Amino acid sequence: MEILYILIPVSLILVAVAIAIFGWAVKSGQYDDLEGPAHSILFDDDDPLIPGQAKRKSDADSKQSSSHD
Repeated sequence: MEILYILIPVSLILVAVAIAIFGWAVKSGQYDDLEGPAHSILFDDDDPLIPGQAKRKSDADSKQSSSHD
C-alpha cells in the first residue's frame, strides 16, 4: 500500500511531462501540415533519375524551340 505514495506522484509527473512535450510539438508547428508530405511524394521531380535522359531531353527541347523560331 505504501507503494501508492510513490507511484501516484511518479505517474502525475510522467503525465505532466507528456503534456509538456505535446504542447511543445504543437507550438513548434509539428502538426501544421499533415497532408503536404504525403502529396509531395506523388509529384515528379524536375531532375530525371537516369543521367542519359537529361541529355536526350535537353536535345529534344532545343530542337523544338529552334523549329518554332
